[in-house]
Amino acid sequence: MDASSIELPGSKVSAVTVDGDTVRIRLEPAIIIKTMTGSVERTKWWQNGELVFTGAELAEDVVLPVFPAECSGGDVGENVYTYRDMVPLPLESRGHAHCAIKFKGSDAVVRVQGETVKLVMEDVPKYIEHIRPE
Repeated sequence: MDASSIELPGSKVSAVTVDGDTVRIRLEPAIIIKTMTGSVERTKWWQNGELVFTGAELAEDVVLPVFPAECSGGDVGENVYTYRDMVPLPLESRGHAHCAIKFKGSDAVVRVQGETVKLVMEDVPKYIEHIRPE
């Protein structure tokens, strides 16, 4: 079985947009780590996409960084699961959804609360490198 996830540290956010009750966090690029069962090596890829929250709102005290901004980490949650510093691929969930994304060199944190979250990726992932154990 293969597993893929977006690694928040190192991924870049190019925009955060609000349209009614939809909040979009544009990842351009998202850094993806792929693993294959039985292999000690992992691979790093990049791909553009968006975290889309519906029935959502940005926290009122949010101060957005200057975009594009590099992520330093954060949490993305859906129902009882909270993913720290990563987002599983694929991700689509109804219920309680939230995120708190931090940025390198900034005190800014993007906080969103919503009813659904979906990760929408574009095109196909592009290979960067192999990650070998030291």
